Amino acid sequence: MPLVEKIKHIYEPNPLACGQAVLSMLSGVSVQEIFKLVNTEKETTLKDMKMALDALKIPYKENRVEVKVKSQLPRVAVLSLETPKCWHWSLYFDGKFYDPEYGVCDDFPPSNRRYYWEIIC
Repeated sequence: MPLVEKIKHIYEPNPLACGQAVLSMLSGVSVQEIFKLVNTEKETTLKDMKMALDALKIPYKENRVEVKVKSQLPRVAVLSLETPKCWHWSLYFDGKFYDPEYGVCDDFPPSNRRYYWEIIC
């Protein structure tokens, strides 16, 4: 499954499915299919996310990179954010944040620590 050319924002279908929503937005595959792929409708681990990216044939760089400001981000990245409530997955694509909880944003969703994995396009 190739990387989508244009992101269609998807809100997480439940408060624990941010990773699945990110994978769905990035791939164009339905959230229901992503649930089956990662075998959970709850929290996804980094291992789950990498397995799904591999299965969807979406190439990414293995290294996790800490990020402080938007200008440090590559064109496309999967983000891991330490929010006030928990760790949270989000997506950065062509200058916008497509967040499963907060919507489409111009800057990071509320978070203390931020990491990304670059998606190779």
